[in-house]
Amino acid sequence: MDLSTSVSTEAPAKGETFRLRGFTFAAYATQAVVTSFIPLYFLDNGYSEQQIGLLYSTGPIISIAANLITGLASDRFRTIKKLLILLLFGQLAMIAALFPVQHFAVVCLVMAAFYFFQTPINPLTDSLILLSSQYTNTPYALIRIFGSLGFALSAYFLGLLLKAAGTDWTLPLALCTVSITLIFAFLLKDYRAGSAKMDFSGFFKVIRNRNVVLFFSIIFLVSIPHRMYEGFLAVSMRQMGASESLIGLAWLASAASEIPILFLLGKYGHKFKELPLLAIAALMYGIRFWINGTIDDPRWVIATQLMHSVTFGIFFSTALRYISQIIPDEYRASGQAVFTVIWLGLAGAVSGTFGGIYYEHFGREAFFRLGAILAVAASASFLLRHYFARRVH
Repeated sequence: MDLSTSVSTEAPAKGETFRLRGFTFAAYATQAVVTSFIPLYFLDNGYSEQQIGLLYSTGPIISIAANLITGLASDRFRTIKKLLILLLFGQLAMIAALFPVQHFAVVCLVMAAFYFFQTPINPLTDSLILLSSQYTNTPYALIRIFGSLGFALSAYFLGLLLKAAGTDWTLPLALCTVSITLIFAFLLKDYRAGSAKMDFSGFFKVIRNRNVVLFFSIIFLVSIPHRMYEGFLAVSMRQMGASESLIGLAWLASAASEIPILFLLGKYGHKFKELPLLAIAALMYGIRFWINGTIDDPRWVIATQLMHSVTFGIFFSTALRYISQIIPDEYRASGQAVFTVIWLGLAGAVSGTFGGIYYEHFGREAFFRLGAILAVAASASFLLRHYFARRVH
């Protein structure tokens, strides 16, 4: 009897794991379209680098309010699945609204609304996966890795498709990936979080801590060039003569390269000090950006994209680990919220707005060299923080 009960519960759990992986794969496929090919769509429709930068900056700005609202709504109504479905319907509506509009101001409004529905998808998906683990007995990493695969494979194969069909097919492809994600969303279970309320006092406790403020200031310094690079990679490759398929291959290389480094850090990362690791990651960012500012053949970008493993792969996971050490447990959620606002919101807004202006006025080489200088400055700052922290102890 016990055996039959075990078998009967194991099958639904496996089915749910498959659906979660399919949903995560499809959600990140949409992100690949948005990150890799939407900028090219606007470029081919006559928008300038400055205008594309402004369009790109709306996402991080909107994400601050969008994530706060959806987080509060999830706690208030005790649901994640219904919110995901609502957000996906909103994405479909905004993509459909982009087809007829041409005026830049209207496009800005539509893209701002699209980002409102798109940016909360990843954190809500992470919450759903974490909550599901008790039911599926599947570790978070073994589901989340399908997001990296979805981004990598979609960036490459959709790039091949757009090379053959033209960038006019970008919006129809986005409709397809969002629709597939929506189908999987309807099939998911609705896992519910606890009823703990947000403690806004924790935010003020965090930002009054001198060490925390210094750390987040350095994070901001390296986040700006990361967002500059992410927002304008496709545009810069197109200007070097790259096709959509080559641009997709570049994104495939970066997304695939982070998978092994994340597993290695999960297993061995605790053996290394966080600040020196962050200094190495920031220095590698600087080298990566500097190389991109000197090359003229877009095929060499593929090699620099493989450096994503030792830049973003090390930086993001190590920064989260260090935050867990410098911020008390009772304020951990507030600390991670501040990190998200800086990493996604503020840095994205600055890099999109001012980065687009800088790119248009000074060109690709100066743009990437500015990013390299900021990254190297961040690397030196991490080493100084490590040096003075050792002297104190």
